[in-house]
Amino acid sequence: MFRTQGWPRWRRCVSASLLCLLLTVGAAANAAPIESVRAAEQPEAIDLNKADLQQLQSLPGIGAAIAQRILDFREANGPFERVEDLLKVRGIGEKSFEKLRPYLRVGRSK
Repeated sequence: MFRTQGWPRWRRCVSASLLCLLLTVGAAANAAPIESVRAAEQPEAIDLNKADLQQLQSLPGIGAAIAQRILDFREANGPFERVEDLLKVRGIGEKSFEKLRPYLRVGRSK
């Protein structure tokens, strides 16, 4: 490091503070912006009205049987109007819906 033994107390404090400030600024300069971190955390949403069996199975906690039930429900009842309509599918409860919610969206099908 550098010598501070003969320095007055105020000078040592100022030097230490400047060193901390420089280290903090340097670390912040290397950090990713918060917006890009948040964007990376957001999963790409799957449209419930267009998803096929394979896309549905890629969702957390959705296996072949429940994915098929979602497709059957959509075929029998028409397109989903809201993501919350997924709760009407047998086998999807509140807990599993809350895990799935960030991965889902509903587009209007024509």
